[in-house]
Amino acid sequence: MVKISISNDFLQKWADVQLGCIECNVQVIDPVDEMWNEIDALCEKMKDTLTIEQISQIPAINKARKAYRALGKDPARYRLSAEALTRRALKNLDLYRLNNLVDLINLVSLKTGFSIGAYDVDKIEGEIFLSVGEVSDVYEALGRGILNIESLPVLRDNSGAFGSPTSDSLRTGITSETTHFLMVIFGFGNHDQIEDTIQFSERLLVNYAMATNIEKQIIRP
Repeated sequence: MVKISISNDFLQKWADVQLGCIECNVQVIDPVDEMWNEIDALCEKMKDTLTIEQISQIPAINKARKAYRALGKDPARYRLSAEALTRRALKNLDLYRLNNLVDLINLVSLKTGFSIGAYDVDKIEGEIFLSVGEVSDVYEALGRGILNIESLPVLRDNSGAFGSPTSDSLRTGITSETTHFLMVIFGFGNHDQIEDTIQFSERLLVNYAMATNIEKQIIRP
């Protein structure tokens, strides 16, 4: 499994962090109706039990927002991907149907409140570090254009920053050609839920992405 660690500069600003990681071989295919039945059912349940104002109080989102503030980033301006996705669901806006892996990540994120990174391992250069975005850090984010990632929690490799809980980069993104997949669950608290989230994600990966050679770990300080 690719080596992942948490940098001291990050821990000095927010020490309550864990990363739930799954690495595996997958098959990227078109959206799967069975999984979309799960997504649709979950969205309907959320609309019945949750308001827009309550999203920020979902435990995993609440902790992550506090981490953003501690790092110096406004979580209302640079929304967590899990928060943005949940807001979209509650507003009855269509969720994008791209492929089975992206849909899978969205389902896990909606169910748990964790923001999740999804990466093509073959595009990652060397070891991975969780650190704090620097002034000079920018990247082209998926569907967002150039993203200012200064003061965000960022994953970086030997080629620079490539992922954050707000949006991942185009450089390491999932495509139809991806076969070697890395999933990172960003935990900034509520770590008792990470193991369950890993197990739920593994079930989905096996059922809907034909995952094999699965390796799992939780990265702690």
